[in-house]
Amino acid sequence: MSTRQSPEKSSEGRANTRPLALIAGPTASGKSALALRLADAWTDTGKREARIINADSMQLYRDIPILSAAPGPQERERHPHLLYGEWDGAEACSAAAWADRAKDEIDAAHEAGALPILVGGTGMYIKVLLEGIAPIPEIDPEIRAVVRALPVDSAHAALMIEDPERAIQLAPTDSQRIARALEVKRSTGVTLADWQRARTGGIAEEVDLHAAVLLPDREALYRRCDERFEAMLRKGAVAEVETLLERDLDPALPVMRAIGVPEIAAYLADETSRADMIAAGQQATRNYAKRQFTWLRHQSGAGWPTVHESGESQNIPTDNLFAGLLRD
Repeated sequence: MSTRQSPEKSSEGRANTRPLALIAGPTASGKSALALRLADAWTDTGKREARIINADSMQLYRDIPILSAAPGPQERERHPHLLYGEWDGAEACSAAAWADRAKDEIDAAHEAGALPILVGGTGMYIKVLLEGIAPIPEIDPEIRAVVRALPVDSAHAALMIEDPERAIQLAPTDSQRIARALEVKRSTGVTLADWQRARTGGIAEEVDLHAAVLLPDREALYRRCDERFEAMLRKGAVAEVETLLERDLDPALPVMRAIGVPEIAAYLADETSRADMIAAGQQATRNYAKRQFTWLRHQSGAGWPTVHESGESQNIPTDNLFAGLLRD
């Protein structure tokens, strides 16, 4: 059972005894390499241990360790790695479900005198963990059905009347977010923005956060994305997808939509050539990195230092980047 205290009971003194490192960045930015170096630096100071906790929405699934670029046996032998491959692909893991598990692992690390190091590029997961989640009630199924059946232009026009603040923020073609905002307002009578301002369960005030965001040069990052996808194929990604497809899972599950799975599945079904599959997988990886890059650039916490090199670069001295953490 977790021993977490609620934010109302937390104090500055308590937070100071609960350090939490966070390394965020887009795919292929070298987050795992930097996390290992930080863990080495922490243990070299004579402290007990460091525990690396996954914050990547795809590395959660045990079915796709290659395509998700999950840390391998050598990395795991250096330091404990938690929440990697913990979910079966048949189960969709929500941000809230992950955050609950992450909170428990962070608590356990603190109780053992270990440093939890959160590593990942799934911005929504990190946001939910630190800031909490909006306590939105279940949406009325009839309202959801009506809203989801609306053409996007009609839904956007309705949202302009019922929640103009949100409607102005959204692109008129963003059907998913428009529908979500409209169904929340109609079902609860409260706008999505007001629900989000009532977030609960975040741990930001309970921990002493030491964060860094990796945002290396984009062109270099895209080259790494291309190289990584080809390396995944050499490591057995095609066989990995073959095994996954044999499970006949719901195509809507997150694991079935992981980058590389649809592209390789099309290749296995003889719907595309190997060359086209590689090109499509590389493009999907670059597109994802671009979305992460944009999210992290605009949504990262105030004061989080940004590193414009790959986390694998030896030019990033952990003792400077995490000076406050390693000095304590």
